[in-house]
Amino acid sequence: MGKPVALVIDDEPDIRELLSLTLGRMDIETVVAEDVGGGKDRLSKQRFDLCLTDMRLPDGNGLDLVEWMQRNAAGVPVAVITAHGNVETAVQALKLGAFDFITKPLDLQNLRNIVENALKLSEKNADGPSPLLGDSPAMRELRQLIERVARSQAPIHISGESGTGKELVARLIHDSGPRSEGPFAPVNCGAIPAELMESEFFGHRKGSFTGAVHDKVGLVQSANTGTLFLDEIADLPLAMQVKLLRVIQEQTVRPVGASREESVDVRILSATHKDLSGMVAKGDFREDLFYRINVIELHVPALRDRGEDVLMLASHILQRLDSSIDVLDDSAKRSLRNYGFPGNVRELENMLERAVTLSAGNRISESDLAIRDGAVTADSIVGGGADLGNQIEEVQRQAIVEALEKTRYNKTAAAKVLGLTFRQLRYRIKKLGIE
Repeated sequence: MGKPVALVIDDEPDIRELLSLTLGRMDIETVVAEDVGGGKDRLSKQRFDLCLTDMRLPDGNGLDLVEWMQRNAAGVPVAVITAHGNVETAVQALKLGAFDFITKPLDLQNLRNIVENALKLSEKNADGPSPLLGDSPAMRELRQLIERVARSQAPIHISGESGTGKELVARLIHDSGPRSEGPFAPVNCGAIPAELMESEFFGHRKGSFTGAVHDKVGLVQSANTGTLFLDEIADLPLAMQVKLLRVIQEQTVRPVGASREESVDVRILSATHKDLSGMVAKGDFREDLFYRINVIELHVPALRDRGEDVLMLASHILQRLDSSIDVLDDSAKRSLRNYGFPGNVRELENMLERAVTLSAGNRISESDLAIRDGAVTADSIVGGGADLGNQIEEVQRQAIVEALEKTRYNKTAAAKVLGLTFRQLRYRIKKLGIE
């Protein structure tokens, strides 16, 4: 296998020479063109591993070329070179299918990072079936969009109700793209106290504040060469939104107490169940940050809008629970189809876990799911509220421990005492962390 080959399209000889030298040091062969026409001609005659094109060219612009390449050279990652501060044009290029963009004056380290990621795309193999299950039109469309955007380095915002699987989508984008060998760093923006946020995100130097007894690497740096997933980004305070915008624009961070900035190479994915555009209108979320993180939006559909997917997911969840109960009877299937699932896939998982745990039979029926008239019944809510899971687990733990003690930790005998199969008992012991 020979050297990778890059096509450089720019009408400035100095830029062409700088790019050719930089790529040459990376052991990449370079072919050059001076305008859109010359670029199209070379792309039509030769296979390239990547393309770098200036935005403003004598006979057209880089956007036209990017659009043309999606139809005529779709396998070639293309990055556009833009004037500093020309964010709107760069965003438009990403939406048209560009892999990334580079701003003038050229930052050679940033350029090398972009080139390395572009070359990884051609080495990426298909990874088999998607972990994002579902045959509904909405899910098929979502999987196609993920496949497309995974190749890009564009920031992506994932919208959808709580429990729909937004983090799963983010992980799939990471795993399907050129950064899959790098770290995936998920951050729950709503779980970090405001006073610790800067230190958590950007790290700090020893002695920079009371309690800083050693250097700390920030969450952004921990995602270097990989993906930073900002979950519940709507919960970021306005002061942190300004600092995050700078990270995205400059690809640099400054730890608390540090005298200089550090370069980072991260792709930003974000998610929230809130209406970000509505928050922008109210002044609760910065408009400039909104447009930088929302270059491409993916919407994860609610479970109630996915038709028969609910039964496919239920079957998959039951298999994953390692339980002897893996059958839904007709009444259970009917209830699942008719229920609205305000908590989406997460609620389905919790519902089936509870049904498996409390059922003494070998199949799940409507009564085990505790759904009547489109709502979870009150008798399934032991004590109600957020303590439901904890209270059920405590009752189960106590009963299992008593049965084990009574049978001198003979699990087969304990299962008989509890009216469970051996597999059901083993599953509950593992889930409740009794051993």
